[in-house]
Amino acid sequence: MPAPFANALTIDVEDYFQVSAFAPHIPRSEWATRECRIERNVDRILAMLDEHETKATFFALGWVAERYPQVIRRIVAGGHELASHGYAHERASEQTPAAFSSDVRLAKLILEDLSSCAVRGYRAPSFSIGAGNLWAFECLERAGYQYSSSVYPIRHDHYGMPDAPRHAHRISGVLEIPATTLRLLSRNWPASGGGYFRLLPYRLSRWMIRRVNTVDRLPAVFYFHPWEVDPAQPRIPGIGLKTRFRHYLNIQRMEQRLRRLLADFSWGRMDELFLTGRGRP
Repeated sequence: MPAPFANALTIDVEDYFQVSAFAPHIPRSEWATRECRIERNVDRILAMLDEHETKATFFALGWVAERYPQVIRRIVAGGHELASHGYAHERASEQTPAAFSSDVRLAKLILEDLSSCAVRGYRAPSFSIGAGNLWAFECLERAGYQYSSSVYPIRHDHYGMPDAPRHAHRISGVLEIPATTLRLLSRNWPASGGGYFRLLPYRLSRWMIRRVNTVDRLPAVFYFHPWEVDPAQPRIPGIGLKTRFRHYLNIQRMEQRLRRLLADFSWGRMDELFLTGRGRP
């Protein structure tokens, strides 16, 4: 039976060719020529959530929303929260403050126009807000965002701020809600994210989330991507072994593991859990 402690389930709405690791191989100028699979994959996730009577938060790219407005409307019609993943999946750490502000404002405008809903949350692509660009929170506040989930307090070769708080905290008026980590042996260990979830045995992932709930008394924030439930997605030639391993590992098992996760825990939307408290037990 699911534990009564509510956790936040989040989905980063981007297609397989938009992941940051593929940027050296697939320029943005080629995105429109690629086979898009986002619609079928989001529909697959929505059906799975309906089966488990679960609501979630979808962090959507403005680029995707412009081309697939029906996907955005189906997310909202299903009772899920719509939040922003920026417009073009550009890392915040590689943008100037002016460019970042333009990106997050444009994405918010597009998403709100299509959904007729207020967009209150933001997640930076690849968790690309860290110690070197904390100015991003001031930009988010000015753009009208109430919360962010853009800092991952771990060590990683592409992102991470290991000294950041593991719990929700305010920065420049914005509530930062980090992806979940487990504190063990004087180090933060990733307990959230599709890549780690596909790498680790399911029992270990389940134990980590339960420990965060029961020992830390914190709600978990779990995330994954629609392309992670799509074993038939096109393979990208020329990518390195590390990138290939990270992207495709156990992808054929992902949906089954997600179904177990939905059954083993109680899940809800970010806004209801952290902004209103309605998601708490």
